Amino acid sequence: MTERRSFGIGLRLVSVFLAAVANATMKLADGYGARLIDLLIFRQAGTLLLVLVLATMGPGLASLKTRRLGAHIARSTVGLTGMTCIFAALLVLPLSEATTIQFTVPMAATLLSAIILGEAVGWRRWIAVMIGFVGVLMLVQPGSVGLQSWGALLAIIGAFFTAGVLVLLRRIGQTEAALTTVFWFSILSLIVVSPFYAILWRPHSPHVWALLIAAGIIGGANQLTMTAALRFAPVSVIVPMDYTALIWAILFSWLLFDRLPGPAIWIGAPLIICSGLMIVWREHVLGRERTERAIV
Repeated sequence: MTERRSFGIGLRLVSVFLAAVANATMKLADGYGARLIDLLIFRQAGTLLLVLVLATMGPGLASLKTRRLGAHIARSTVGLTGMTCIFAALLVLPLSEATTIQFTVPMAATLLSAIILGEAVGWRRWIAVMIGFVGVLMLVQPGSVGLQSWGALLAIIGAFFTAGVLVLLRRIGQTEAALTTVFWFSILSLIVVSPFYAILWRPHSPHVWALLIAAGIIGGANQLTMTAALRFAPVSVIVPMDYTALIWAILFSWLLFDRLPGPAIWIGAPLIICSGLMIVWREHVLGRERTERAIV
């Protein structure tokens, strides 16, 4: 059991690193003229390629069939909307700020679970949500105007849609394998994005194409390793590893873009991280209590 958990933690750490590399690569591509539509289509195409390779080497392409197309369409709609907002925010905000706002996903998932699923949320988790909200206010600084304010708003919207995906995956994951879910998300997203890409396509220099291909494949590997980590360790164990993303974001922001985070992030980030850890820990405790009651 300990070895499985350690492997799951290791996978999640690799996933977080890959996500940071993919984000930095996309930001570099943007600096050379790549656009949002380029990032979206290469990300999903790279993921689809990896899924097809893994399915061929493993359970076979037949394992990707589904009888829950409607559920996958709903998940893909929410997921693609969230991804679009997150990528758009990434192009506007510094890496560290964009990464930190994504740490609000547990807070958003708590709110959506209470509103959509009608789950009971105790006072401890509501306090955690309020702490996270204060952290977001520190980062966003309401009343400020400009492109970065819009970027922060897009990042927050993206976090809520990502939380919506987590809520949907609780149900889809009961019957569908992770590889199947990722396959349908990729293929359905490409069906939506491809016509826009065909209309908006424009040539790029070879190094931009190389950056886009790298971002797509690395991003796909991130998505697959992130999903695989859940097979080896519970959410309460691996989710805290996600906060190591801030270390990579600050490092890449400094090395590649010669930019260090401002004072707001040093105040807001700890509050948001504290909020997320409190929510994850409380859900772990509640899950353990439900298990003990079931045994009794």
